[in-house]
Amino acid sequence: MEDKTVVVIGAVNMDICGRPNAAPRLHDSNPGAVTLSPGGVGRNIAHNLRLLGINVKFLAAIGDDVYGDSVYKSCLELGMDMHLCRRMSGARTSSYLYVADEKGDMLIGVCDTDISGCITPEYLKPHLREINAADAVVIDGNLTRETVAWIAENVTAPLYADPVSVAKAERLKPALGKLCAFKPNEYEAKSMTGETTSLFAAEALLNAGVKRVFVSLGADGIVAAEGSEIIKLPCERVNAVSFSGCGDAATAAIIWAGVNGLGLAESAAAAMKAAAMAMECPSAVNPELCADLIM
Repeated sequence: MEDKTVVVIGAVNMDICGRPNAAPRLHDSNPGAVTLSPGGVGRNIAHNLRLLGINVKFLAAIGDDVYGDSVYKSCLELGMDMHLCRRMSGARTSSYLYVADEKGDMLIGVCDTDISGCITPEYLKPHLREINAADAVVIDGNLTRETVAWIAENVTAPLYADPVSVAKAERLKPALGKLCAFKPNEYEAKSMTGETTSLFAAEALLNAGVKRVFVSLGADGIVAAEGSEIIKLPCERVNAVSFSGCGDAATAAIIWAGVNGLGLAESAAAAMKAAAMAMECPSAVNPELCADLIM
């Protein structure tokens, strides 16, 4: 497979995770571990794409604080092209604070991603020619609805999206008719469409103009749809260590499959394999991910 370049437009965070040693006790202090690591849906997708052999140009808003310097440096070390990023003087870099249970499944998260609003149409316009020269462009739900609408109207490269959360999924509605592929989870898909099942939600998203829809169902696998074809694949059986980052790995695999011309079933299978590898790793991105392992 020849080299491909993907522009990722989205959020980069400093992730702050608290995980107790035993079943969590609410309204009390729980012994456990607190970790800091670069994250964010856009950044995690970009990281996974780099591991899959894709050239990545990452476009995000980053403050000039300690967190910003750390995440910027980490992206460079992963081989991302960062020249499109917007460094914001005096601004607070995005952060994401979440608490997991003793098994690693998230209980609650608080995101501070307001700086992503600085990725505006005015900032993107001078870079449009370079963005459109990519093999694919990826956006996430941290962008404002205005910016998403502008991207949908002006970006001609194949467009992919990840909604991030139920609360932010609505921001992507202006782009649905332009998406080559879209990977919401079951809750996001139902929220966006008003449907009561993942199958009906997938059909509704196809009717909205999305070319390929991948609805992740957690432990129940994934529903993939294109045209009149709808398939469901189960999860890979693995020794799960953490569920953080599984969706981002799946999205990256779907993009990797798309830019390399793979079909619907092959793309869904690659997504499940990438998600399974993420489950086997305590961090949000499994550094052992590679194209050979998801083909």
